Amino acid sequence: MPKRRDETRIAGSGKGRRAGAPRKKTADVKTAEPDRKKQNEKERRTAHPYGPIGGGIRRRRMQETEKTDAAMPEEKKKEGGEKALVLFSGGVDSTTCLGLAISRYGKENVSALSVRYGQKHEKEIGAAEKIAEYYGVELTELDLTPIFRYSDCSLLKQSDEEIPKESYAEQISHTGGRPVSTYVPFRNGLFLASAASIALSKNCGVILYGAHGDDAAGNAYPDCSREFQEAMDRAVFEGSGHALHIEAPFVGMTKADVVRTGLELGVPYGLTWSCYEGRDRPCGVCGTCIDRARAFEANGVRDPAMEEGEGKTGHSVENRFNRK
Repeated sequence: MPKRRDETRIAGSGKGRRAGAPRKKTADVKTAEPDRKKQNEKERRTAHPYGPIGGGIRRRRMQETEKTDAAMPEEKKKEGGEKALVLFSGGVDSTTCLGLAISRYGKENVSALSVRYGQKHEKEIGAAEKIAEYYGVELTELDLTPIFRYSDCSLLKQSDEEIPKESYAEQISHTGGRPVSTYVPFRNGLFLASAASIALSKNCGVILYGAHGDDAAGNAYPDCSREFQEAMDRAVFEGSGHALHIEAPFVGMTKADVVRTGLELGVPYGLTWSCYEGRDRPCGVCGTCIDRARAFEANGVRDPAMEEGEGKTGHSVENRFNRK
């Protein structure tokens, strides 16, 4: 019987195959080499951490791991001397963010930035100063009050609007999808842009701020959303010549999660101030007081800001960061 012609040349091309003969299966040949199209797509997604396709996904995955990082700060290595700037108001979220930054980078590599924006009281600035002293980190103060002079936001001195005495959930129910009345127009955008300039001047590689998922819910504070954070992150990264990132480690978490993280980190919550009113003690009925109390309650802990007496406000907390 005559020899059959070689049928293994260029599998599936038809060359070297007798007329009418069935084509040979080519699965083995096709999988012998990597699929270059898929490989190229993978490389395109991962080559640039803030690329147009893969960047948001990659950043989101990084952010989702922050809860684990915060829960085990001793197991996370300090980040090679990188410096961080924390946007810091003296409230629960930003103080937790400061504690997280210190656990990650070391206090010698962390500084804080507090901003005056024309708010009706100075209680939060005073709290920020005490907490910065507690941690032994440098605190820079910036005044952006003139920028907000045209706003009628109820938090600002020039406004006659009353601060709502109800939870954010109740406020959202009658805003029609608009931000709540205590939303200061594009405040976080201005804060982060200003912080970027300061951070670069201080040779910082990252800015952290304490936005969390509850604040962004229902569009109450749109500049606390994940979408906003990712957009600002990319803008600052490009505008800084790829030298600076913006991170919101709690953006996928609830306020109760933030408090849980802070309790694990030993954050001095008794020194913090969140209330929109500037009284001696928190009012307990504004949106931020209500949400704060519920966050502590969810963790089985009474809010130390509501404890009576100087000895219970956190001022006597042992300072683990400024020991000589």
